[in-house]
Amino acid sequence: MTSAKICIMIAIIVYLGAVLYIGYLCSKKNSDTDDFYLGGRKLGPFVTAMSAEASDMSSWLLMGLPGLAYLTGIADPGWTALGLALGTYVNWLIVAKRLRRYSHVANNSITLPQFFKNRFHDKSGSLLIISAIVIVIFFIPYTASGFAACGKLFSSLFGVDYMAAMIISAIVIVGYTMLGGFLAASTTDFVQSIIMSIALLIVLIFGVNVAGGFGAVIENAKALPGYLTMLQIHDPVTKTASPYGFITICSMFAWGLGYFGMPHILLRFMAIEDEEKLSLSRRVASVWVVISMAIAVFIGVIGYSMSKVGAIEVLEGSNSETIIVKIADLLSSHGVIFALLAGVILAGILASTMSTADSQLLAASSAVSSDILNKNGKSGIFAARITLLAIAVVGMFLAKDPNSSVFTIVSFAWAGFGAAFGPVMLFSLFWRRTNRYGALAGMIAGGVMVFVWKYLVRPMGGAWNIYELLPAFLVASAAILVVSLATPAPEQAILDEFDKVSSAK
Repeated sequence: MTSAKICIMIAIIVYLGAVLYIGYLCSKKNSDTDDFYLGGRKLGPFVTAMSAEASDMSSWLLMGLPGLAYLTGIADPGWTALGLALGTYVNWLIVAKRLRRYSHVANNSITLPQFFKNRFHDKSGSLLIISAIVIVIFFIPYTASGFAACGKLFSSLFGVDYMAAMIISAIVIVGYTMLGGFLAASTTDFVQSIIMSIALLIVLIFGVNVAGGFGAVIENAKALPGYLTMLQIHDPVTKTASPYGFITICSMFAWGLGYFGMPHILLRFMAIEDEEKLSLSRRVASVWVVISMAIAVFIGVIGYSMSKVGAIEVLEGSNSETIIVKIADLLSSHGVIFALLAGVILAGILASTMSTADSQLLAASSAVSSDILNKNGKSGIFAARITLLAIAVVGMFLAKDPNSSVFTIVSFAWAGFGAAFGPVMLFSLFWRRTNRYGALAGMIAGGVMVFVWKYLVRPMGGAWNIYELLPAFLVASAAILVVSLATPAPEQAILDEFDKVSSAK
């Protein structure tokens, strides 16, 4: 192993040791399931903001977005980023404070399924069970994709066996999450967001310098048809441009709708210590998301120029997603200090994956142990840890294939949560007439439509080639509206709770 690889490995080992230590420290603060699943509602505004966004972005920020820009120009990743930025801001603006308040009024709910059950006084438990099942269905493969991304990173870097690398990565993620629960996941996510930010800045500065300066990057990109416009998309095979239609723009923009239904993000809103500090969290989160995604897209453009001048190899297809890894590898060849900086970059990629996987593990385990098995108190923490371990084992089994598509799974799971939970969440918070029948209908209709559109409608192509989240979100919203109006109005106690939340300043 070269000295550069050793330096990279040292940086990553230090990082992994740090997150395990954070998990150990946080484990001392867990006395019951309220602490384990929601951190006792004691998160500060900065941890709330940055952990929410770090758990949201995953390796898509440092791999998927730059890779897409590298191949096709700024339109595809640009419209997606705009949709995500708008969704982030609106979610913090209209959902965060109201959900924090309502989850407390609704019998101090500590998980999303519990909130739906308590919000509608659902004595049958159907909302609780269905929402818990939705979480398990979409989060287990989502978690597996995170394990797979970690395995691929280590395998490609150090030439180690994929399975061994994936399992070791999973053990670290499971370790600190089992120890410290939600507080550990949130604290490490905060740290990971800082590492991700540092990684982006290092790659940006180094990449521009190697490519010949900012002007050279722009001139090289301009030479490709449709590469630097939001209204055309570049075809890397034919080297031509095609129009970026209105339907495609709407499809990419629809990614922003997913935020309203993401359990691992919504839990951060429920966990903040002081709801009045959510305004600060919103500003911090929104600014970070806009800047980080803009840099990630531009890194893809920089990567093309680096390939053009021969600094890195030309990347094709899915290999474009390794652009930051290639830049880090080039950086590591410039001496020990630069090798350590390369280690920080690669730790950033690892951090982006781990920050999502830990939150997904926690949400899935809470759905099983707390919502389905109904385990609480100290015995609930034990049950939660065992459940988390079991889910991780299933995730590792699903991640055993190194050729599995990470980002296809992420896209599908994002649509699933956005459609199944997003409309229900918005109607629950803002429409007084919503009842449990409507909420249940919307949840089922949204979840089912994601599968129907993905596998039956979208393959027809043409105007039907729309990201499944958009039609499924609309169908779920219609189901909630129609079924709620067609069935009895909510009882007075439910309306009183809604009014209490609405009237609070």
